[in-house]
Amino acid sequence: MTKGLTPLQLKIICGGLILAIAVGIRQSFGLFLEPISTTLQIGRETFALSIGLVNLLWGVLAPFTGALADKFGLKRVAIVGALFYSGGILILSNSASPQELLLGGIIVGSGLSGLGFTVILGAVGKFAPPEKRGTALGLTTMGGSIGMFLGVPVTGTFIQSFGWSGALFGLAAISLVMIPLVYGLVPNDKITDQKDQTNDAGERLSEVLSHALKSKNFLLLVCGFFICGFHVNFIVAHLPAFISDMSLPGNVATTSLALIGFANIFGVALAGRLGDKYKKNDVLVALYALRALAFIIYIITPITVISTLIFTFVLGVLWLGTVPLTSGLVATFFGPKYMSMLYGIVFFSHQLGGFVSSWMGGWIFDLTGDYNIMWWFSVLLGLLAALLHYPIKDHPVIIFGTR
Repeated sequence: MTKGLTPLQLKIICGGLILAIAVGIRQSFGLFLEPISTTLQIGRETFALSIGLVNLLWGVLAPFTGALADKFGLKRVAIVGALFYSGGILILSNSASPQELLLGGIIVGSGLSGLGFTVILGAVGKFAPPEKRGTALGLTTMGGSIGMFLGVPVTGTFIQSFGWSGALFGLAAISLVMIPLVYGLVPNDKITDQKDQTNDAGERLSEVLSHALKSKNFLLLVCGFFICGFHVNFIVAHLPAFISDMSLPGNVATTSLALIGFANIFGVALAGRLGDKYKKNDVLVALYALRALAFIIYIITPITVISTLIFTFVLGVLWLGTVPLTSGLVATFFGPKYMSMLYGIVFFSHQLGGFVSSWMGGWIFDLTGDYNIMWWFSVLLGLLAALLHYPIKDHPVIIFGTR
């Protein structure tokens, strides 16, 4: 009997812990919206824009950092990303003006592009065998859920104990723990096994990229993931403020975001398993349709503590389950060799959606005084996402006769 962890298990654990820290801290930024806006005497739109810039830069740079990781190895990319991430949060902790908030958001987003889902899942996806890839990606993605579950209440406690500035300083220090974890994920900076190197040897980056941008399946996936980003970042950035507007107890916001992370621990694992058993696009259709239904039920019923907790638990089950399914489809279409770069393109669409919803939510609130338009727009987008994923074919794309 083999003792200790297998190489794949070690990669899943280290990759999951990196995502737990990076995504967990990022998902707690919504808790800072009200105290920062109040202390600096600025509207909600400014810090919402800063959060949006985190998402936008994370997405814009993801294809490039993914390509760098595919070509030169993940280790250097992830370490630099961790340093930028920590430095950006430190700038946010010392911000005294809108300009400093925006600068901090830009640097945090740049750092996330080097250690977020695109690069980390690319490392695991390259190593995992195809029949176990969905489960491996699901378990790694689970790290982000665990981070959200633990990170949100920890951040809330930090804010209560040290104020928003001291809380951000503490998060900047915690984020440096990601650096030693990178060495566990990629001890020798070699993340592609020999089998995949042989299978994909005839595929040049330019050829794969050109074919991907002409693929109907790939483009539908890109459009659908925009909606996923719109949904989750609207909730992360604005749900705490919405709960406050509904005059619910102060701890409901923290509990709700933590509940999303807790439920998603099971949701991503289930989604990964379902993606190995059924067609991944069919599972995505169901996830997006159920999201739209959850939004409808929540906004047409009285907003109470119980309804909010039920809503966030259900949403948590559906939260990041799209990530292992979407990244798994990218690997299915084109193989794992250039997975980080290609998933980076899809993820850019996700983050563009996140940028739009983070900013749009603040803009609409400042314009109308509530979030009603945003809720119903999210419903329509959920239904559209289900329709976009329905025609996607879950099978390899033929590239120049090599597949």
